[in-house]
Amino acid sequence: MYKKPVIVFEGIEGSGKSYHISHVSNYLRKKKVKYIKIREPGGSLNSELIRKLILDKRSQFNRKTDLLLYLASRSENVEILRKNFKKKIILIDRFTDSTIAYQHYGFGVNKKLIYLINNYLLKNFKVDFTFLNIVNKTNMNKRLKLRKSLNRYDKFNNNFYKKVQNGFLQLAKKNSRNYEIINSNLDKKVNRSLIIKKINNLIWNI
Repeated sequence: MYKKPVIVFEGIEGSGKSYHISHVSNYLRKKKVKYIKIREPGGSLNSELIRKLILDKRSQFNRKTDLLLYLASRSENVEILRKNFKKKIILIDRFTDSTIAYQHYGFGVNKKLIYLINNYLLKNFKVDFTFLNIVNKTNMNKRLKLRKSLNRYDKFNNNFYKKVQNGFLQLAKKNSRNYEIINSNLDKKVNRSLIIKKINNLIWNI
């Protein structure tokens, strides 16, 4: 038997979180472990529609509308999350801490409001562990330039991303037992090994 935790990968643009969640996904598949992987915004049919709206370069929502769209996207995933909670390992590419980091620390939306709606939507659904991928300004910009296309959230100024990453770090400090900070400025092979080692501990206690 193995444990079935909820594991989240967080980080700003270009931090490598999507790369690492894909690597973990492949690892679990080879181990024949039951899991699901979703992303936010996105993860279900309706949530993916909302994702397109949020990230469209032509969209110009105010910060409150942005928040409500992200939470609407999450609301569409709640059934999937509850259906698989404690039955399968759940891997999530961005989740509630992203909402706090971007909408509160980045845009200045009231933090209590975000927590209130999150608690209303998720109730007893809890994250077990979070990998926070951090990256410096130089590497972030370098990686964004390599992308074939950029969405609306790839085009904010460096000061915004700095505020968001600092927000993530504050959240990690408050929940240090359930966080691991991954320095994405290091070689990705080193980080892959660190993450897989922790995944083995979370799932099999090894």
